[in-house]
Amino acid sequence: MGRELPAFNPLRYKPSMYQVYSIDHSLYCAKLRLALRTKGLEWSDVPPPSDYLSWVPTGNLPALVDGDLTLTDSEAIAEYLEEKHPTPAMLPQGIIPRAKCRELSRLHDTRLEPALRLLFRNVAPTTRIPSEIEAAHIEITKRLTALSTLLDQSPLPRDRLWLSDCGLIVTLEWLDIMEAHAVLPLLHWSDTVRSYRSQMQALPQVATELAFYRPHMAEWMDSKRTP
Repeated sequence: MGRELPAFNPLRYKPSMYQVYSIDHSLYCAKLRLALRTKGLEWSDVPPPSDYLSWVPTGNLPALVDGDLTLTDSEAIAEYLEEKHPTPAMLPQGIIPRAKCRELSRLHDTRLEPALRLLFRNVAPTTRIPSEIEAAHIEITKRLTALSTLLDQSPLPRDRLWLSDCGLIVTLEWLDIMEAHAVLPLLHWSDTVRSYRSQMQALPQVATELAFYRPHMAEWMDSKRTP
């Protein structure tokens, strides 16, 4: 697994100011903030302007501005920050642990989060489509099973935050709130996934981000549920 890394301490690292175009309830913006917090970096959140598409053609959020560079896609931004600010490391040492870290990231971005996304247009009780919720439940269940297996196989210690954790943490929060608001039928949360989530929530930068982010999640849910 390579050499052991020192414990995370954000006070040891010199901050750098970035501008991040984001919206408060965005899952992927929260994912990026977890990386920024772990790196001990400073940033300012800015809502996208009316002409955002004219200079960010994909319309992706978040977008990070670093001098003359504008970069979109949360995973690309996180890898950029990892290369520019390698300490504290968010990719492990060794070719195999790094590959397993990226495997978890891809599971989130290409499988689990897209399954969750099926629910967002079904939050309002008056416009729910039962067949879409059922399909989402089946797909999410499949992806949570895969996540549980990959976590069991993962060589990564859970006393720190890796790049692969950032998206998973936020998506698991969304699944929880979807259950709590009865948008989604109850899921089977394996002991592995429950333990992983608890360990992540205990990390200081995760606790800080969730304290900021949860009210925005709840506000968005309420806005969709209120006629």
